[in-house]
Amino acid sequence: MDREHHEMSRSRLEEIIEEHCRRGRWALIPLIQEIQEENGYIDPAVIPVIAEKLKIFPSAVQGVISFYAQLYTEPRGRNTIRLCRGTACHVRGGKTILKLIKERLDIEEGETTADLEYTLETVACLGVCALAPSMMINQQVFGRMNPKKVGQILKRKGEDHEPA
Repeated sequence: MDREHHEMSRSRLEEIIEEHCRRGRWALIPLIQEIQEENGYIDPAVIPVIAEKLKIFPSAVQGVISFYAQLYTEPRGRNTIRLCRGTACHVRGGKTILKLIKERLDIEEGETTADLEYTLETVACLGVCALAPSMMINQQVFGRMNPKKVGQILKRKGEDHEPA
């Protein structure tokens, strides 16, 4: 996904909608996925436009967006931090790592930094329990997290994140 955030032009929005509308109501999910991919999120202001073009209720569009966890109605950070809250990570200090990240970025779970650099999420399990406590930034896994590593990784703001 293009992680640069910009406002999608009305003409580009209409172009995307028209491309998908030929398939009828079945186009809804691919349509909103494409809007999010281009815009970084689905602006709630486009929901009535989508509904009108697909001849469905706005609540149906909103229902689909809210059902899928990977669809967002607010701008997201260029980097998504996913911190594991699974048992192995919890036992090995994951709660402390979460607290440090929240303090360092001055955000809570589910929030995005004001500069749109980071979005913080917690997940049930990252599947790398042997590396507990662990987190991911975008697609990169960071294992055996400790306070020093948190500081080193988040100090590299804006850089491509490589495993530490």
